[in-house]
Amino acid sequence: MNVIPDSHRDLLDTQCATLATVGPDGRPQLSEVWFLFTEDTVRISLNSSRQKTKNLMRRPPCSLLILDLANPYRYLELRGDAELSPDGDYSFADQVGAKYGANLRDHDRPGEKRVVVRLRPTRVNAVNMGG
Repeated sequence: MNVIPDSHRDLLDTQCATLATVGPDGRPQLSEVWFLFTEDTVRISLNSSRQKTKNLMRRPPCSLLILDLANPYRYLELRGDAELSPDGDYSFADQVGAKYGANLRDHDRPGEKRVVVRLRPTRVNAVNMGG
């Protein structure tokens, strides 16, 4: 497990991050996602019907990039393997919704399900190129 340095921990409180997955054609797919960070683990609530979820089910390696919007020369990249688990009762989705002031059920169509994606970083890149 790689540790996120104190110099970049503030970025874990930002609103959005870019999730990179590998698509069915082998090319990267990037998506902006909401996330929660606790105990050195990033968790993301995803709809199981979305392409990024299907990508992670097929190929768990992924990367999460959190850009400092005030200084785009500073960012945090977390690499690892995604672990997916069902969120049938929306308990985790409700936690994410509380952070963002949203009801994630409103983003899902009838019959769609949610999963919790856990990313425990195996590599951490904390970059600050000045600016």
